[in-house]
Amino acid sequence: MGEIMTLEPILRVHPFLKDMPQPFMDLLTGCAMNERFEPGHVIAKAGDSADKFYIIREGRVAIEVIPPGSGGIIVETLADGDVLGWSWMFEPHQWILDAIPLEPVRAISLDGACLRKKMESDHDFGYEMLNRFTKLMLGRIKALRKQLIENVR
Repeated sequence: MGEIMTLEPILRVHPFLKDMPQPFMDLLTGCAMNERFEPGHVIAKAGDSADKFYIIREGRVAIEVIPPGSGGIIVETLADGDVLGWSWMFEPHQWILDAIPLEPVRAISLDGACLRKKMESDHDFGYEMLNRFTKLMLGRIKALRKQLIENVR
């Protein structure tokens, strides 16, 4: 009988998950699956249900906001090693921006409902995930602030 393949070795080396304790890595891996996206396919659309987050393994993803009456504005481009999405954690679990692949993208998706259930039943795991996502969100806000200041000049 063949050995069962798991995404744990790939997740383990991702910068976002660096030094995650093994019991938490096991919980996370149980909610993970591989996905591919081609250019033109929408990964996330503002207002749609946010039921996943993505660990980008390869490719680039444009994060866009579409103001009324105009085209999309790219606010950030994510690439290999980045994490896409935190809306799955917070009510009402809806995307607030669009995410569109600029080239073929390979990612690991993590099921939000699965993770929320595990975070609720294991508060230490929940704290670990909230701590990691808070740092991610703060980094993104700082980058957006810098971009806004540069655009005003």
